[in-house]
Amino acid sequence: MAEIVPPRPASTILLLRDAAAKKEVEVFMMVRHYEIDFNSGALVFPGGSVDKGDKEIIANPQLYSGGEGLDEASLSFRIAAIRETFEESGILLARPKGSKALVDAKTASAIEAAHRADLCDGKITFLKVLDDNGMVLALDELVPYAHWITPEGMPKRFDTWFFLAAAPPEQVGAHDGKESTDSIWVSPREALEGGESGRFKLPFPTTRNLIKLGKQGNVKAALDDSRGKSVVTVMPVMTRNDGGRQLRIPLEAGYDGDVFEVGAQG
Repeated sequence: MAEIVPPRPASTILLLRDAAAKKEVEVFMMVRHYEIDFNSGALVFPGGSVDKGDKEIIANPQLYSGGEGLDEASLSFRIAAIRETFEESGILLARPKGSKALVDAKTASAIEAAHRADLCDGKITFLKVLDDNGMVLALDELVPYAHWITPEGMPKRFDTWFFLAAAPPEQVGAHDGKESTDSIWVSPREALEGGESGRFKLPFPTTRNLIKLGKQGNVKAALDDSRGKSVVTVMPVMTRNDGGRQLRIPLEAGYDGDVFEVGAQG
């Protein structure tokens, strides 16, 4: 029997803004580089693995707010979500020390220009970026949205928390050109239509979360609908039948069903 690979903790954020002209929510998404070995070429939300530096930040509570009552694992998922989002998009969910307002776009842009490349290359720690710039991570801006674990039997597995957050005013974001090759603000409707037409390659969890998000008319509604809700963990189970493959997920996870067709057998 093949050994089951333990999943790596990971986080992602669905950064939201209102698209007034379309009366829809828009979410920031990126196209993964074709040479990346996981979800290459896919349209995804910014995110990645928890690393040891995220846990070092936990030991410095002056560097984050909104962590009250959260255990170490929950804190590390949230810190990783904000760090990975900054690395992959340049958008920083943080506040200047002593301020109740999120960092303004001009300051965030200056921090991004000075430190993002070095952070991505491992030449500087996120802890140092925050400390040197007097920033406090806004963990309270993150609303838990979903929790997916890659099925057993896969060679690379992740234990991923998805969070919702309103994009900080005027921080528009941009892909890094390395792990991702393009980035867009897109409505769930447009992203799903692109998946249907072949314009976008959408992983199954991304598709389900876009469908769920698309039911909300604006950012406030999306955040209010998820705030305080219990999140049901989803670890899909794949079955094969004559017609192809099916994925089973818990009905109570809120994805409008528990059995989904995922294409013909290869």
